[in-house]
Amino acid sequence: MIETGKYNTLKIDRSTTVGLFLTDGTNDVLLPNKYVPKDWEQGQELTVFVYLDQEERKVATTLKPYIELDSFSLLRVSYINKFGAFMDWGLEKDLFVPFREQARPMEEGKRYLIYMSLDEKSNRLVGSSKISQFLDNEELTVTEGEEVDLIVSRFTDMGVNVIINEKHEGLIYKNEVYDDLRLGERLTGFIKTIRPGNKVDVSLVKAGVEAIEPNAEKILDELRASRGFLRLTDDSHPEDIKTVLKMSKKAFKKAVGSLYKQRLIEIKEDGIYLVK
Repeated sequence: MIETGKYNTLKIDRSTTVGLFLTDGTNDVLLPNKYVPKDWEQGQELTVFVYLDQEERKVATTLKPYIELDSFSLLRVSYINKFGAFMDWGLEKDLFVPFREQARPMEEGKRYLIYMSLDEKSNRLVGSSKISQFLDNEELTVTEGEEVDLIVSRFTDMGVNVIINEKHEGLIYKNEVYDDLRLGERLTGFIKTIRPGNKVDVSLVKAGVEAIEPNAEKILDELRASRGFLRLTDDSHPEDIKTVLKMSKKAFKKAVGSLYKQRLIEIKEDGIYLVK
C-alpha cells in the first residue's frame, strides 16, 4: 500500500510524457518530470515522499519535507486565508492548519510546533498546533533513568514542557535548565521521576554518579580554555556557576570533587587550577 505523508520505496513501472509512474505492485503514483532522476531504469527502486497535489491526487516527490505523518516539527506560516493557516513544510503545496486546530490564532511569518495527521473524512494531510491531544501519558512506555528523545514544546513558569519519544509529555524544571532552549529543538534527555498521575519529570543529564562524568569534562574544557584557572569555589553564587558552566551548584561541587580525587585540579581560596 502506498502511504500518504510517508516515504515509500517503489519500483519504476513506466514512463509517460508527464513523468514516471511508480508502483508497489498493486497501486501506482506519479513522479513528475521535475523530480525524475537523470539516470533511471524500469524496475529500479526509488524512495520517494508521497503527498496530495493541488488536485488532491497522490503524487510522489524526491524533495524532503520538514515533517512526516504522525510526527512533530516547527513550521513557519506562509499565509492565512478564511479557512486557516498554510505552513511551509518544504513542498510545493503548503500544509493546511484549520482554525479549529490552532491552539491560538496563528500569525503569518511566525513559527509553531505542528503535528501532522491524516484526516479520516477527507483523507487529506492536516496540521495541528493543539499538540497535547496527540500525546498520551496514560500508558507510559518509558522508565526512570531511561535515555529518551525530546522536543521542546512549551515554556511555562515551572520550566520547559517537552515531548518524549514523540509519545508522552514531560517537564524539565526551570532550575535545571542551563542552556537557552528553543521551541521545536530536539534534545537527548533522561527520565528523572515518574510522579503520581504519570506526570514525568525529565533531566538533560543522567542522575546520580553518572552525571559527574560529563560535568567534570565540561569543567576541564573550561579550565583549558581559561589558561588553567577558574574563579569559582564552593562559596560561589549558584548564578555565577550557571553563567560560566551551565550547571547547578550541586553538580559543580560533585564534579570538582571527582576531579580533585583524580588529582586533575588544585583547589585554592581564589578558585580552581588545572594541574599541569
